[in-house]
Amino acid sequence: MAIVALSTKMYFPRKRTLDYCQRLSQLLKPIHDADSVVMAVLPDFLTIASAASLLKQAGVRIGAQDVCPNDRGAYTGEVSGSDLAALGASIVEIGHIERRRYYHEDDALISGKVAAAWRNGLTPLLCVGEPERMTAEKASQVCIEEINNAVDGHQSGPLWVAYEPIWAIGAQHPASTEYVREVCTAISEHFQQYDDNISIIYGGSAGPGLLTELWPTVDGLFLGRFAHESEAFISVVQEARMLETS
Repeated sequence: MAIVALSTKMYFPRKRTLDYCQRLSQLLKPIHDADSVVMAVLPDFLTIASAASLLKQAGVRIGAQDVCPNDRGAYTGEVSGSDLAALGASIVEIGHIERRRYYHEDDALISGKVAAAWRNGLTPLLCVGEPERMTAEKASQVCIEEINNAVDGHQSGPLWVAYEPIWAIGAQHPASTEYVREVCTAISEHFQQYDDNISIIYGGSAGPGLLTELWPTVDGLFLGRFAHESEAFISVVQEARMLETS
């Protein structure tokens, strides 16, 4: 099944996030098909519960943008995976370059967060990507190492890998389709032992039209600012449905 996921980061105030979710729910009513496309929205922590309520009937899964590696204890300001699951979240984003760069998250911390996600029945959406332009072969090696560091030693479960070449995030144009295909193919072939438990989605400046160019090498898109209007999200969902049924 194709995946269409969106992180709102911290762009939206609370009201806009909830307006977005409500509008998305309305737009999905006539086209919702839970069997062909997995849809997910990852809002800020403060709107997870309300967003889950608005989007549940539309078949949209709710995710969080971070999780504490510990479930309980003296961890001021952190959010437990068990509480996220209780609020209705089923996905958690881990390892985004902004977390790595601004909050100095290292491989050990990211690994702990992946373990916490699986422990609490959440699907990790693990972000990986090379920091600068390089050959696709070298980029795939960087990504495979990041994934191995994150998952090794843990009881595994479903895993979404968001390939986001760091140099392409926020860029006017994403990496070339040939480059992305080569990297994602190498990742997929390396982790064949996961069978259907691993999905690879692309997230570097991803927007409408890109999935058609990358399909079926990738399983979907991880959207950002290009889907800040509900209609753009819907257009990618419709695109994914067409690809699934073609």
